[in-house]
Amino acid sequence: MKILDVISLGSAIKELNYTQKFLSEVTGLSSSFISDLEHGKETTEIGKVLFLINTLGLNFILEKRG
Repeated sequence: MKILDVISLGSAIKELNYTQKFLSEVTGLSSSFISDLEHGKETTEIGKVLFLINTLGLNFILEKRG
Protein backbone atom coordinates (compact mmCIF):
# COMPACT_ATOMS: atom_id res chain seq x y z
CA MET A 1 0.00 0.00 0.00
CA LYS A 2 1.30 3.42 -0.93
CA ILE A 3 1.28 5.86 1.99
CA LEU A 4 0.97 9.45 0.83
CA ASP A 5 0.04 11.21 4.06
CA VAL A 6 -0.88 10.65 7.71
CA ILE A 7 -4.49 9.90 6.79
CA SER A 8 -3.49 7.01 4.52
CA LEU A 9 -1.06 5.74 7.17
CA GLY A 10 -3.85 5.73 9.75
CA SER A 11 -6.15 3.95 7.33
CA ALA A 12 -3.52 1.29 6.65
CA ILE A 13 -3.14 0.63 10.38
CA LYS A 14 -6.93 0.42 10.78
CA GLU A 15 -7.15 -2.08 7.90
CA LEU A 16 -5.10 -4.54 9.96
CA ASN A 17 -8.26 -4.96 12.07
CA TYR A 18 -6.45 -4.93 15.41
CA THR A 19 -8.18 -3.21 18.30
CA GLN A 20 -6.53 -0.18 19.83
CA LYS A 21 -6.37 -2.09 23.12
CA PHE A 22 -4.53 -4.99 21.47
CA LEU A 23 -2.05 -2.68 19.72
CA SER A 24 -1.46 -0.83 22.96
CA GLU A 25 -0.83 -4.05 24.89
CA VAL A 26 1.50 -5.52 22.26
CA THR A 27 3.55 -2.37 21.72
CA GLY A 28 3.35 -0.63 25.08
CA LEU A 29 2.16 2.52 23.29
CA SER A 30 -0.85 4.31 24.75
CA SER A 31 -4.33 3.77 23.35
CA SER A 32 -4.56 7.52 22.78
CA PHE A 33 -1.41 7.38 20.61
CA ILE A 34 -2.91 4.51 18.58
CA SER A 35 -6.14 6.48 18.20
CA ASP A 36 -4.26 9.60 17.08
CA LEU A 37 -2.36 7.54 14.52
CA GLU A 38 -5.49 5.88 13.17
CA HIS A 39 -7.17 9.27 12.82
CA GLY A 40 -4.24 10.80 10.93
CA LYS A 41 -2.98 13.23 13.56
CA GLU A 42 -0.20 15.18 11.86
CA THR A 43 1.99 15.46 14.95
CA THR A 44 2.21 11.70 15.57
CA GLU A 45 5.80 10.83 16.51
CA ILE A 46 7.61 9.07 13.68
CA GLY A 47 9.78 7.04 16.06
CA LYS A 48 6.73 5.54 17.70
CA VAL A 49 5.13 4.91 14.31
CA LEU A 50 8.23 3.04 13.12
CA PHE A 51 8.31 1.05 16.36
CA LEU A 52 4.67 0.05 15.86
CA ILE A 53 5.28 -0.94 12.24
CA ASN A 54 8.29 -3.06 13.17
CA THR A 55 6.57 -4.68 16.14
CA LEU A 56 3.70 -5.75 13.88
CA GLY A 57 6.16 -7.34 11.46
CA LEU A 58 5.49 -4.84 8.68
CA ASN A 59 8.03 -3.24 6.35
CA PHE A 60 8.51 0.48 5.85
CA ILE A 61 10.24 1.05 2.52
CA LEU A 62 11.38 4.32 0.96
CA GLU A 63 11.66 4.39 -2.81
CA LYS A 64 12.85 7.11 -5.11
CA ARG A 65 10.05 8.32 -7.36
CA GLY A 66 10.34 8.15 -11.10
